[in-house]
Amino acid sequence: MKRDQSPARCLSILGTGSDVGKSIVVAALCRIFHDLGYSVAPFKAQNMSNNSSVTEEGGEMGRAQVVQAQAANLRPHTDMNPVLLKPSSNVGSQVILQGKPIYNVKAKDYYRNTNELFQKSQESLERLRQQHELVVIEGAGSCGEVNLRKKDFVNFKTAHAANAPVILVADIDRGGVFAQIVGTLAVIPEKDRQRVRGVIINRFRGDASLFEDGISWLEQETSLPVLGLIPHYTHIKIDPEDSVLLDSLVDPVAGPEAGRINIAVLRLPHISNYTDFQPLENDPKVNLHYLLQTRNLDGYHLVLLPGSKNVRSDLRWLRKTGWDNLLLDYHRKGGEIGGICGGYQILGRSIDDPEGVEDHPGKDEALGLLELETVMASEKVLSRSTGIWKATGARIEGYEIHMGLTKHPEALDPVIDLQSRNGIEANDSDGAISADGKVWGTYFHGLFNNMQFRTELLSRWLPDYQISSRENEPDINQFRNRQYDLLADHFRKYLDLERLKTIIGI
Repeated sequence: MKRDQSPARCLSILGTGSDVGKSIVVAALCRIFHDLGYSVAPFKAQNMSNNSSVTEEGGEMGRAQVVQAQAANLRPHTDMNPVLLKPSSNVGSQVILQGKPIYNVKAKDYYRNTNELFQKSQESLERLRQQHELVVIEGAGSCGEVNLRKKDFVNFKTAHAANAPVILVADIDRGGVFAQIVGTLAVIPEKDRQRVRGVIINRFRGDASLFEDGISWLEQETSLPVLGLIPHYTHIKIDPEDSVLLDSLVDPVAGPEAGRINIAVLRLPHISNYTDFQPLENDPKVNLHYLLQTRNLDGYHLVLLPGSKNVRSDLRWLRKTGWDNLLLDYHRKGGEIGGICGGYQILGRSIDDPEGVEDHPGKDEALGLLELETVMASEKVLSRSTGIWKATGARIEGYEIHMGLTKHPEALDPVIDLQSRNGIEANDSDGAISADGKVWGTYFHGLFNNMQFRTELLSRWLPDYQISSRENEPDINQFRNRQYDLLADHFRKYLDLERLKTIIGI
């Protein structure tokens, strides 16, 4: 709880590059300062990711800030991520402002004028500062991109506006850590350089004593303290921010394994919300494969089509690569296929986008495995939803993020009887399932977070799964909290926390 009326102090965590671990550092600091008794909140002025979630108020925000809010023991709020860019192509994105979509834009047009978005982000930051004692601000990409500096409001512009000391995060695992740090400081203006107060070196492997000379050199060369040399870890499971980590898991050499539940997820080019499958990744009895290159699907118990930010484009990719025929062949042999959000739409007969909401206007024939038709609409459905999985009676919670409206004949049964949307009672249904039960789809993200649903589904292929899961696996919220505790413990061990507190001024 906030103890006085003064605006919260701020700390800015900026990176020497993309994927150096800024999001994880912010999550760790949120849990550490929460444990010290501070009211702490995360903030990222602008995020770019197709991994998003829906708040209790029905707003959309980046998944990384959801994780950071959970680490701070807060309910996620769109003020923590006021601007979200969701890429729908290599050059274009949908812009989400304070939880709601406002337009689609090409990158070159987006950067022509970001002043209004910056002002809106400052409104969100100010609200957080009035409600909390400390706001930990995350930057985006590299804070030393000289060609984008005039239009970049996420890194130093936000740090200056908040009078926040800056801590640089560098990734030693990718190599060149000295050049990362010294090079970043060399290319930024003196005004920015004066705001940097320390460095955190992330993802170290090996004997830390062998890097003592490196730390001494950095501190002498930069006149900045190295506040932590954080070792690489494998024992902590935190939801990833985007698909960078996913790409390291794609197309394993090994195929399905005997004695385990084998599930394949197609790695669509515009995959979104792939954290839907994190519970399956973390389950030792599940052998989960993300597949990009075509391969025979024999031996998989279930094939899943994930969400997509450009469904018609990904559908055309399925046809171009031959995945469509492999899926149809797998289905003919009795294989089970499930679709979530965009994957659900792909399983139908057609996808029509008359207004060009995601792509150029047009209509594409889909896989035809379910008798349903989807029409893209400009109004986005954003909802935290609850319902009952009709086949088993399992109660489920999840969230919906989609532009399309899907219709199917009454003869095609839905999979979910909806109970509520955004806390309001709903008398509706969601999804569809084929008569033989082998093809099903839903708009619910977070489906596999529901333990009863997951247990009843997976025990069909491994009869003892149900018993062992209930004995050994915690509730998803308990599991996540344990991971945040482990993350905070890991950082506390290697971070000069007292010096960091002095830098912040607390």
